[in-house]
Amino acid sequence: VTFFPAVLSRPAGGSATFFCNISMESDSGSEYSLNWYKETNHSQAQKIADISRNNAQTKTEKYLLTNYTPAFKIEILNLHQNDSGSYYCGLIAFFEPNKVMESNRSHLVVTAAPEKTNATDEPEMEEVNPLDHIKVVLLGILLLAGAVVLLIFGYFTITYRRGDVQKPPSENAPAKKEKTPVVSVSTVDYGVLEFQWDQRTQVPPETRPVDQTEYATIIFTDEKPVTP
Repeated sequence: VTFFPAVLSRPAGGSATFFCNISMESDSGSEYSLNWYKETNHSQAQKIADISRNNAQTKTEKYLLTNYTPAFKIEILNLHQNDSGSYYCGLIAFFEPNKVMESNRSHLVVTAAPEKTNATDEPEMEEVNPLDHIKVVLLGILLLAGAVVLLIFGYFTITYRRGDVQKPPSENAPAKKEKTPVVSVSTVDYGVLEFQWDQRTQVPPETRPVDQTEYATIIFTDEKPVTP
């Protein structure tokens, strides 16, 4: 009875497969059974499963046994680190002088499960719905257009205010009526005053003095508008 492979290493969560091969000198239709054992740290062996010659397959929660006479396969499922240890099979032949024959030991090592990470350690990208992508693009375009409109409006507002500040006060203030300047001009008018003799005090011709005319100048001041 042989048991192989001799050493097997598997990660936790996987499975491990061993084969037990038997050979009998004569196959006279004798009955036999095959037992499977496990040893931990050279402790007492513990039977974990068995299969008879007439069974094609036997399955438990932890082990799957398949009959491929003269070879038998055992598969250890859902490995844990405490499944590490030595395994072997034992042939129990009925009506034979040597009823029990044990195989060699094979060693199983269960390693820690590998961490599920990408080779580049980059987070997985979630699939994006095309409609959601289109909505995001449209929203971005609307926001950009709104920002441009606000910038243009702010530019014209600032420019208009600067124009008001730079204008001279005369342009911003309401137009006032210009007053025509008043210039005082002196004018001279001439007139003749005649002094008549009083008839009541007439002097005889012989004694009347020589006729005498006197002139006087009168200045009238009048403000007249002068157009410059």
